[in-house]
Parts: sequence; structure tokens; C-alpha cells
Amino acid sequence: MALPHQNPSRLGQVNATGSDRELFLKLYAGEVLTAFEEKNIFMPLHRTRTISNGKSASFPLTGTGSAKYHTVGTMIEADNIKHGERVVTVDDLLISPQFIAKIDEAMNHYDVRSIYSKEAGNALSNTADRNIARVIAKAAGITNATEAATAFGTAFDDETYTSNFNIGTTAAHATDGAKIVEAIYKALEEFDKKDVQGKKVCVLPPAQYYALLNVPSVANAAWLNRDVGGNGSVSGGVVPNVGGVEIRMSNHIPQTNQSTGSTDVEPVTSTRTAAYRGDYSKLCGLIFTEDAAATVKLLDLAVESEYQIERQGTLMVAKYAMGHNILRPACAIALNKV
Repeated sequence: MALPHQNPSRLGQVNATGSDRELFLKLYAGEVLTAFEEKNIFMPLHRTRTISNGKSASFPLTGTGSAKYHTVGTMIEADNIKHGERVVTVDDLLISPQFIAKIDEAMNHYDVRSIYSKEAGNALSNTADRNIARVIAKAAGITNATEAATAFGTAFDDETYTSNFNIGTTAAHATDGAKIVEAIYKALEEFDKKDVQGKKVCVLPPAQYYALLNVPSVANAAWLNRDVGGNGSVSGGVVPNVGGVEIRMSNHIPQTNQSTGSTDVEPVTSTRTAAYRGDYSKLCGLIFTEDAAATVKLLDLAVESEYQIERQGTLMVAKYAMGHNILRPACAIALNKV
């Protein structure tokens, strides 16, 4: 006698219908997104815009107004406020693909999905984060109208510019906590002199960040000394802020000469291939506001999956399409070593 048919519970189905891998894909995609967000330092620190179609987005620039005294009886004539724009172009589709053979998945004694998803998220996040850091560094590198004209094709007449600062007077000062703090205060003073508004944040590479903690005497380090309002912690390895500015650490700040080629994969489209190149060999930190740079997202982070019969395995692709560019050079200052 034939045995009765069983109705299996498919763990990957939603409400017992549809693809038997649907929930697995959602879990994979969720893990990719989590890894992406955990590793990404710069994305929430600058302007972002999402577009539904097209290849670029423009960000308007508005000049300054003026004031004047009125002569009684004369006609009032309006002053002209200048306008411009900065365009952010989307790069080629960036992908992180993995292929899992069915036989390997069946024989494996541990879950590779979570490992692969984390690596996919990390790969995409690292590329985006480093490119944003490069763009902010390039923004800091524009300190006058001539450099702006070279970068943008034409300089915006009403734009102001800020200067960059060296950390101390010798190469050794680049890892001297007191000299780093001194350079940060010089940058903040420059922002105020040039009327740069907005919340500032300082991102340092590990060597400079830990130099703020590795000091001979906490009593002489105001940013750590609680007796004078410091709120850092040597034991906790944390430097919350200096001069009211949040201090973050990232190893994604470029610190080599990448003028002839980025250390990451570069966009294929010829007009974007060199978008993130530059000489960053002196860079030891960035202080900026969110208006320094912008990201335009055409396709936000997403994951696709397909079982390939002819290859007897599953191809999973994490992807996004976005681009980054400079907005306002005055909103970024570089801390450089001598």
C-alpha cells in the first residue's frame, strides 16, 4: 500500500507559498545590510540623495546677499544674488557576487551564508566609505578659486575657501597628541573665520586617534582631564570630542599617493575612472561638515539570488549604484603631516 503524501514545511517560504528560498534570501540581504551599515563611517556624515532614474543629480549653490543704505527719494534697485550648481554623477554598478555550489552547501558542516553575506556587505561598504573619504579629502584640497576652476571647470564667484593645517613642524609631530589637538583648534578657528556653519566632525586614522590617548600625563591633556571639562577615557580608549567636535576613528582615510590609480576598484566609465584619484600621502585627518561632499544613490544596496541549474548552485549578488562628489570645499579641512 502506498504511503500517504506528506505536506512538508518549507522553512524558506513566506506563508507556505512562493519560492522555498524567499526567507533565506531576505535573511542574507538583511545580514549584508547590517554589515554595510556597521562598517560605514562616512555615509551618515555627509549629504545623500536618492534618485529614481537618471545618471546624476545637481545640488544648487546660492551666493551671498548684500546690504546698502537707502537715499531718500531714490528708486530701490534689487541686488543680484548669484546661483550655481554642483553635479554628482552615479558610478557604474558595484557588485559583490558569491556562488554557492549545491553539493558544497549540502556537505558543509557550518553556515557559510552568514559568512558570505558579511563579506559582501563589508566589500561594498569599504569601497563606498573609502571613496567618500577621498572626495572629502579632495574637497579640502581646494583652497582657492584657481583650484576650484580646475576641479569644477569654473569657480563660483561667491564661494569662500578654507586653508589646511600641518600637525606641528616635524614629521614626528603627526603622532603627538598635543600637536594634533593644536591643529584641530586651528581648523575650528578657520571655520569660524570663514563663517562655515553646520556640525563639525573630525575623523582620524588609528595612529592619530590613539596618539590622543597615549599621552605622558593626562593632567596636561585637557581633552582627557575631567578636572577641566575633558571627557575622554584612557582606560576606555575613547576620545569623544575636542573643542566640541566629535572625534571618530577610521582606517579608510587615504594616506598614499593615488594620483595615477586608486587602491580600490575604479569605475569603468571613462569620465569617472579618475574620480577618486589624488595625492593623499600627507593626510592625517579630516575635519568637515555634511556639506563638504554628497552621495547620489540610483540603486541602493540590494541583493539578488538565482539558482542556476546548469551550474548546480546559487549565485548571490549584493550590489549598489551610487556616486560621490565635492559640494563645498570650504566645509572640509585636512590635517597634514609635514
